[in-house]
Amino acid sequence: MMLDWLHSHKELTAVAMGTAFGMAARIAMLRSDYRQYPAYPHGKIIHLALGLIAGALGAVAVPALFNKDYTAITFLSLAAQQFREVRNMERNTLTAIDELELVPRGAAYIEGISVVFEGRNYLAIFTALLTSLFAQWIAWWAGLGAGVLALVVSHFFMRGKKISHIAHVQMAPIKLDGPNLYIGDIYMMNVGLDENRDIIREQGIGFILTPKSDDARVTIANLGQRQAILHDVSTRLGVYRDEGDPGLLPIAKLGLRTGQLGLLVLPREKDTDKAYEAVRGVPLLEAAVRKPTKANRKSLEAKSNG
Repeated sequence: MMLDWLHSHKELTAVAMGTAFGMAARIAMLRSDYRQYPAYPHGKIIHLALGLIAGALGAVAVPALFNKDYTAITFLSLAAQQFREVRNMERNTLTAIDELELVPRGAAYIEGISVVFEGRNYLAIFTALLTSLFAQWIAWWAGLGAGVLALVVSHFFMRGKKISHIAHVQMAPIKLDGPNLYIGDIYMMNVGLDENRDIIREQGIGFILTPKSDDARVTIANLGQRQAILHDVSTRLGVYRDEGDPGLLPIAKLGLRTGQLGLLVLPREKDTDKAYEAVRGVPLLEAAVRKPTKANRKSLEAKSNG
């Protein structure tokens, strides 16, 4: 009886399944991890509501197009405009919050998070659209299979690269030569106060990031990527400083001759293993990725071809 009803109400089935899978995709992609953003419950409610809207829009578009109601495309364009506003909302919110952080995220990290939130709404629309299409075109079981496949694809696109993909991370000794602070052989800064030098000796952990390629060398030199590393480690392990202590600010400096990146972090919880995994697990920012070798290779090929 139930199967007969699903076959006789294809449009309603397609819309219901598409909306459900679109919402499911947004739920699966909405996670509050150590960064605690979006916050629970109000931040999540906003994004879940937008996920429901995205799923409904993607699901309704298919039956409308099957009935030759081509104005349904305008709803998708309105959704795109709305989700661009979501990106602006996230950017403004995180920028305001960033002023209150002991170790700020930085503009590049904030922009990356904003782009992710916008893109995941489009993935919810894609999931709903694909599910609704197959449910309307073939049958409910085809929509079910397409929805599961779309969820897998959405999960794949949700995964990004990390620092460990582009650089070798090694712990390095902290050396103080008078007021001069070094991580390995990389000069970091001048620490004038004896009290700050003592805190750095006790709480500091040093790392050196060695790029795996010339492209990676440019990427880890990006100031936004450096700030993202410092923020993530400080968020996961805390930071041993308070407002008005510039001498205790975690810092990342580039070794100009080698291209290596030296990191000094001052975690509240001095756990070297956790700090090591935190550095390796920092997400690679889209805004920081550079591929100069690929561009130069294309330029040489163009010249050789006349």
